[in-house]
Amino acid sequence: MHLICFLIFCVLPFFDVVRFDIPRQRFYFAGQELWISEFGIIFLTMMFLLFCIVAVSMIFGRMYCSYACPQMIFSEVSLTLQNWIERRIKKRFISWPPARREWLSRAGFYSTVGVGSIFLSFVFTAYFVEPYDLFKRLMSLDIITAGGIAGAVTTIITFVDFAFLRQRFCTSVCPYGYLQGMLGDRNTLLVHYRDANQQCIECKKCIRVCHMGIDIRTSPFQIECIHCGECIDACNDVLARLGKPGLIHLAWGEKGEPVGVREPWYRRLGIRDAKRAIVLAVIFCYGAGLAVALTVRKPVFVRVAADRSVLFTKDATGATLNRFRIIVGNRTHKNASVQLALDGLDQAHISGSGRIAVNPGQTSEQLIDVSVPAGRQTPEYVTHFRIRAVTEPGGDVYSLDTTFIMPRRETGKPETGK
Repeated sequence: MHLICFLIFCVLPFFDVVRFDIPRQRFYFAGQELWISEFGIIFLTMMFLLFCIVAVSMIFGRMYCSYACPQMIFSEVSLTLQNWIERRIKKRFISWPPARREWLSRAGFYSTVGVGSIFLSFVFTAYFVEPYDLFKRLMSLDIITAGGIAGAVTTIITFVDFAFLRQRFCTSVCPYGYLQGMLGDRNTLLVHYRDANQQCIECKKCIRVCHMGIDIRTSPFQIECIHCGECIDACNDVLARLGKPGLIHLAWGEKGEPVGVREPWYRRLGIRDAKRAIVLAVIFCYGAGLAVALTVRKPVFVRVAADRSVLFTKDATGATLNRFRIIVGNRTHKNASVQLALDGLDQAHISGSGRIAVNPGQTSEQLIDVSVPAGRQTPEYVTHFRIRAVTEPGGDVYSLDTTFIMPRRETGKPETGK
């Protein structure tokens, strides 16, 4: 399970499943590139993830810490690695003095953790900086730019954490553990010790195997408990040799209702009161809204605004020109283009090709002139028409309403409309 969660942690930023690109001000979710201006979709995403965290903590307690948290996974790997190196060196160099073996063990352990810290800090920083750009910075040993400095600082913090702090970070600093403690209630999944018949043999293996260093027999409500189940396996293993059942179990809430007994399916999943049902309903609503928003979202957007710093101008042929500002945003990873056309303005045309190209992930802003030939002016001073834009890729059609301003009268002199 830990290996699967570790691989997921490493893969997510490279496939833009969840990533916040700070330099480019982009938020990536489910492969979609969300711009900071798309606040509505970002809000739905944040609320959806927030309520998922709330639901997991409320129903299953600190299960995330024990199985999915990178801090806990790497702390356990660090401890396992240190013990393995010490055993190997002690066995291979048994004739060396203890002080020399300890020095070699520490050197090997810190060297390995140092290499691992570089890799882990790269993956972590890739959640906030484009991974391929970050890799170039790493290869050039960049400690000048913000991305390079962030990577170097993260590497140092990671090394100190997994070489010295480990689980002490979880019990003293981590805010998520305290958040889960506040979200738990009388129906939250807990690790219970029940010994009504005084069958505990005081082997204390449940204490020795606990990565958080607690005695689960004291209370099931210790905030340090991460529900990893190591104490459960240890107790079952020891008492099974004596032909007795284990004394530590996963159970629901204060009453200690056992997990896995015959009861309705929704109670087996942890939906044991109305509060949990409401939270899951809220998650469904946010998830449905997010899915709809991502489905109707356009890969290329087009906006138009009339440039009224000058109402109109006339060229040498007597044609009347209005200027418009066209904004095209490309939310895809491919080159995109927009072809413009006019509807509702007789014999008018766009000066130039009317085609705007946009690079991946960029916004292009261009000015275009719409021209009406001389002698074709309409009686109205203001004429309503549409600028039609067809995007590629996607083939979406935008019909943008705007206005064309004509001169009120012909004077024989060039009019500027100022």
